Amino acid sequence: MKTATLLAERLRSHRLTAPALTVTDAATHMLAVQSQDFTAGRWALALRTRGEVRLRDVDRAFDRGDLVRAWPMRGTLHTIPARDLGWVLSVTSARQRQQAASRHRDLGIDDDMVALTVRALTPALRDGGRTRAEIFEILEGVGIDPTGQRGLHLLFELTIDGLICQGPVVARDGVTREQRFVLVEDHIREHAHPDDPLAELFVRYIAGHGPAGVADFAWWSGLTLGQSREARDRAAGRVTEVAEGLFAATERPRRASGTASVLALGAFDEYYLSYADRTTVCAPEHLAAVGPGKNGMVRATLVEHGQVIGCWMHATASKGVPPEFFVAPTDPDGVTAALARFERFTAG
Repeated sequence: MKTATLLAERLRSHRLTAPALTVTDAATHMLAVQSQDFTAGRWALALRTRGEVRLRDVDRAFDRGDLVRAWPMRGTLHTIPARDLGWVLSVTSARQRQQAASRHRDLGIDDDMVALTVRALTPALRDGGRTRAEIFEILEGVGIDPTGQRGLHLLFELTIDGLICQGPVVARDGVTREQRFVLVEDHIREHAHPDDPLAELFVRYIAGHGPAGVADFAWWSGLTLGQSREARDRAAGRVTEVAEGLFAATERPRRASGTASVLALGAFDEYYLSYADRTTVCAPEHLAAVGPGKNGMVRATLVEHGQVIGCWMHATASKGVPPEFFVAPTDPDGVTAALARFERFTAG
C-alpha cells in the first residue's frame, strides 16, 4: 500500500478526517484512548468529534457515566466507554497481571493486602467515590503504606479485577486533571457482552486504527503475538485485508469535507503511538525526539497531511512559544489554527 493511501486511511479510521457526532461516539469508535495525561486523552476525543468541542463537553461524558478511565491494557491508563470495560478486561487482565507480578512482589502486594484494600475501600467508594489522595489516606488508616507506587499498584489491581474505575471529574477552577475512583457495580449502568471478546478486540482495534497488522495489535493490546494471531483468525470475515498483512474495517466512516491539513495532536495520541512501527507517520530520524523516551513520555505532535512535522507543548500553546519543527510546514496558518483550537478547547 502506498504511504499516502495508508496515511489517508488511518486518518479516516482515527476519526481525524471523519469526526464522530459526539464525544461518546468518538470514544466508542476508538474503544480505548491512551490517557495517563488526562488533558491529552480528553483532547484526543475532542479532535475526533464534530464541531467546537470544549473540555467541559468531554467532562460531562465522564460525569454522566458514559466514559471511564481505567487500566484496560498494557498497564496504562486509557479512556474507554464504560459499557466496554468489563469485556476488554476479560481479555487483557491475565496478561496485565502477569506483567505486573514482579513489581507487585517487590512492593509486598499479595492476596492479603489486596483483600484488606477491598474491605477498606468498598464502603468508602459507595457515596460518590473518592480521589486518589483520599484513598491513600484510607489505606494508611488500615496500615498500608501507599508510597513508592504501592497505592497506585493496588488501585491498578482492583481495576483489572473489575471492582473500580475512575469516573466523575473533580470540579476545580481551570483545567482539572483528577477524577474520583468509583465502584464499577455502582457506576457502570450497562455492560456489553460480545460473543467472542478476543475477536471483538481485534475488530475494534482495526476499526479505530487500521490499516494495521497483527504486530500493531499485539503492541496496542499488550497481548502476545500468539494471542494476537488467534484474535486475527477468529475475526476472519469481520475485517478486510487491504494489503498483505494489513487489515481495515469492512465499513469505514465517511470523510468530512474541508478537514484541516494540520492537526495538533496531544501527548500519547493514538495516531502516533498505537503501532509497532511508527515510521509511516514519523520519519525515523525524528522518532527519538517524539518518544517514548527513557521516562516513557510521548510528546504532543504537529501532523501535516498525516505525517509528523514537529512537536508542541500543552502548557505553552497559548503563550506564544513556537513549536519545535522537524520539517517546515507548508501551511503555517494551519499550524496557528490547530494550536488555537486547543486553546479554545481548554478555555472552558
